Amino acid sequence: QVQLVESGGGSVQAGGSLRLSCAASADAYSMHCMAWFRQAPGKAREGVAVIDSDGATSHADSVKGRFTISKDNAKNTLDLQMNSLKPEDTAVYYCAADYGVGTICPFTRTDIYEYKYWGQGTQVTVSS
Repeated sequence: QVQLVESGGGSVQAGGSLRLSCAASADAYSMHCMAWFRQAPGKAREGVAVIDSDGATSHADSVKGRFTISKDNAKNTLDLQMNSLKPEDTAVYYCAADYGVGTICPFTRTDIYEYKYWGQGTQVTVSS
């Protein structure tokens, strides 16, 4: 059974840091693509960062240089280190896993490609 469970959300002041973690079942962790998405109230879901099974990563322009996605093979977790947080980073953050399209792990066009497996989400609130 594929399971993804996020943790680590919370409230922080602007400029602070948080680390999100997603505990993945073995089936989920073995998928080619694992990613973090977020959705703010009244806004569409957006891709934050993705990592493939070879360890290649990609980050959205809005978080590049501040957020880092990684996998911990010893713990079967997908992590997101978030530094220099801004109020506009406030959202529910979701961990997701998918087989991908060939070797490609899409994550920017959430309007045309939906990941197959999702966690329940964790709230991140950044105050100014």
